Amino acid sequence: MTQIHLNSTSLNAAAYAGQTGVLKLEFRSGAVYHYFAVPVPTWQEFLGAESSGTYFNRYIRNRFAYVKIDPGAAAQPAIPGPISVTE
Repeated sequence: MTQIHLNSTSLNAAAYAGQTGVLKLEFRSGAVYHYFAVPVPTWQEFLGAESSGTYFNRYIRNRFAYVKIDPGAAAQPAIPGPISVTE
């Protein structure tokens, strides 16, 4: 994912993995979130929005599953792989 710096009062940077639909947002507070199953058109509209913070609040927040990333924790996969169960 290539990170893009944003000119926003609430968002610092964004990155998107089109093959998985994971949107990474870094807020000015330093908090980092991954949003899942974000469609490519939503990412494109986000990039073209006059205000990325307003677009986020209207079209992303509370519409997609997400997880807050703890930068101090050991690296964890954003999307867990298959779980194998043995009998």
